[in-house]
Amino acid sequence: MTPKSIKRKRLTGLFLLGFLLFNFPIISIFNVPSFVFKIPVLFIYIFSIWAIFIVLIMLLTREDSHRSPNSPGQQG
Repeated sequence: MTPKSIKRKRLTGLFLLGFLLFNFPIISIFNVPSFVFKIPVLFIYIFSIWAIFIVLIMLLTREDSHRSPNSPGQQG
């Protein structure tokens, strides 16, 4: 398996996980009339999962400089 295909499979899995976490059955669990630090629980859930996904996508899509010998910024 090439690194590109592994990255593609991981991103597809991350998309499917996001689709599951942001869809009705799961999101309705957090739609309750309670607050944490005066913020609705649903908002905390949505924005925390969103931030986690941003970090995971960043980690999955970044280029490793030690693997690509012709990456910009390296002196030849």
